[in-house]
Amino acid sequence: MTSHSETRDSRLALLVIAAAQLLMVMDGTIVTVGLPVIGTGLGIPEADLDWVLTAYALAFGGLLPAGGRAGDVFGRRRLFRAGLVVFLAASLLGGVAGNGTVLIAARVLQGAGAAIVAPAALSLLADTFPAGPERNRALGVYGAMGGLGSVAGLLLGGALTEYLGWRWIMFVNVPIALLVLAGTFALVPGTRERGGLDLPGAATVTLALGALVYAINRAGSHGVGDGLTLTFGAVAVALLVTFAFIQRGARSPTLPAGVLADRGRLGANLVMLLMGAGQLATFYFLTLYMQTIKQYSPMITGLAYLPFAIGIGLGSGVLGPRLQARASIRIVLVTGMAVAAAAMGWFSLLAPDQNPLLVLLPAQLAGGIGLGIGFVAATVGGVQGVAPRDSGIASGLVNTSQQIGGALGLAVLAGVAVSAIASRPQGTPLHDALTGGYTAGMLGAGGFYLAAILTAVLLLRPRPTSRDAEPTPEVLGGTPG
Repeated sequence: MTSHSETRDSRLALLVIAAAQLLMVMDGTIVTVGLPVIGTGLGIPEADLDWVLTAYALAFGGLLPAGGRAGDVFGRRRLFRAGLVVFLAASLLGGVAGNGTVLIAARVLQGAGAAIVAPAALSLLADTFPAGPERNRALGVYGAMGGLGSVAGLLLGGALTEYLGWRWIMFVNVPIALLVLAGTFALVPGTRERGGLDLPGAATVTLALGALVYAINRAGSHGVGDGLTLTFGAVAVALLVTFAFIQRGARSPTLPAGVLADRGRLGANLVMLLMGAGQLATFYFLTLYMQTIKQYSPMITGLAYLPFAIGIGLGSGVLGPRLQARASIRIVLVTGMAVAAAAMGWFSLLAPDQNPLLVLLPAQLAGGIGLGIGFVAATVGGVQGVAPRDSGIASGLVNTSQQIGGALGLAVLAGVAVSAIASRPQGTPLHDALTGGYTAGMLGAGGFYLAAILTAVLLLRPRPTSRDAEPTPEVLGGTPG
């Protein structure tokens, strides 16, 4: 039963939890606009800039299931605080980084902190507010922070980079994290469960994915037959096989077999992975196009992303839920992915001296709408029919799929862009060659979305059933972007 003091502090608790959600989502996009300046300042080659994004996504996605389980076992408020401390320290390290290696290491630590904070925050919200209208209102605020965080990250990243320098992209996290930490006294301790952690499994799968991403990146610049490419590829395969064996014998596995036993849930997670693969790469290429080709300042670049943010808001907050109420998950996913794929085709028309009203801005709006619709359906599909005891793991897996997809997709499509640039005929103007590489990468993102359509058609049910329910409050914590 909730005590009188806990009820009195519930509004402050919601503010603290929502602020934490805002911080975690914001950090996924805040570095995007500053990437070219960061590369120049730290001497990071353009071919390696994607690691500043990938490192965060890999650590966040790979460790998210273990982070959620740790909160259940050791106490959610305690882990919430610990994750914030890790995130704060990592932000300080990133702000003082003297080279790219230190910055990327700091991004890994930020991702690890976020993987602890994010599931603990959502669980604490469920512990604080009883099921019903009160919790639903709290979840509305929490979900809004996800959409606001994406926009705030792009705008704040541009403003800080232009007026204070890129290091403030990292430093700005520190006062916010300190304020959130100070407010944690208003949080309930949270429920605890018996069980253990699958740390070997979480570490193995994260290292495996890191090795795989490095091998893909290396193949793009040095060829598939390169010695290091083959070595890291072999290491990735060996670690993934090891992970599979660990899961079979673990008492509390990172990936319970039952969660993905249903074809619909498996398909929804694969679609989310493919969406993440296209989305993060699109942000990466658009940033390079706007700052390298169009010579936009960081602030203007951030403002130019507003159509994408508005589109995601319309798709996930208005169109997606309405479609979901009238059609099957499969139809909604196919619709969203078709719109997103069409937007990538639109982006392929980008040119160096082009008016942004022709392609850059309207294609962003269309792409955001398609991804927003797809996110709603994939989230519902990823948790439908799951046993109550596995709802947290299922929802965490949806977010993990998005983060890991982003890391893998960016690695693949960065290689596609590099190859496209290198294959341009001699004498091609540099800006034309670079633009051609960026648009090739975005066409590759469109290919991921077409693959998502095929996945939805093959694995998801064609008609709505009683199991195609709205997601429960406990699983509505993820947001696109």
